[in-house]
Amino acid sequence: MSAQHKPERSAHEAATAGAPQPLAVDPSAPDVVAGAAPADPAPDIAALLQKAEVEAAELRDAWLRSRAEIENVRKQGIADVARAHKYGIERFAGELLAVKDSLELSLAADNASLETLRAGVELTLKQLVAAFEKAQVTEIEAAGLKFDPHRHQAMAMVDSPEPAHTVVQVFQKGYLLSDRVLRPAMVAVAKPRDGDAS
Repeated sequence: MSAQHKPERSAHEAATAGAPQPLAVDPSAPDVVAGAAPADPAPDIAALLQKAEVEAAELRDAWLRSRAEIENVRKQGIADVARAHKYGIERFAGELLAVKDSLELSLAADNASLETLRAGVELTLKQLVAAFEKAQVTEIEAAGLKFDPHRHQAMAMVDSPEPAHTVVQVFQKGYLLSDRVLRPAMVAVAKPRDGDAS
């Protein structure tokens, strides 16, 4: 074919001859930027793994420190309880030393009169009562009250005009430490009278 016999192009073909042709698009194909190398996901996973390992190491360290601190607190608590058992009466014992000193001074007096000894014993008793008050040691009330088996110990039952089960005599005083019985009061209790329902 010679150059003179070329087929004629239509006007539309002539107008679009220099324009780029549209590309066919496959909707199932992934979106890819033309001319860019595909992204490698491995560096992101490695960075995330390293960050997770650092956080795990920090959390483990914090856990170990907390565990050690709890163990130290537990040991300190055990030591505090042991010291409390060993030295719990230290203050009370210190108060009793003054009472002992007063008694020794009374015994050391050679030519003391009966009145002087009595006055010394009364002062010593006041010191002892003050020491008891500081330690919250109090006497148990008993005489004239209804018998309380939690605070009184019946040593005898006696005939009495008092109502049945009333404490009529105290043989030995009882004492409380705060609200706990140190020693029950030893008492005699009125017997029920004949025909008394109680």
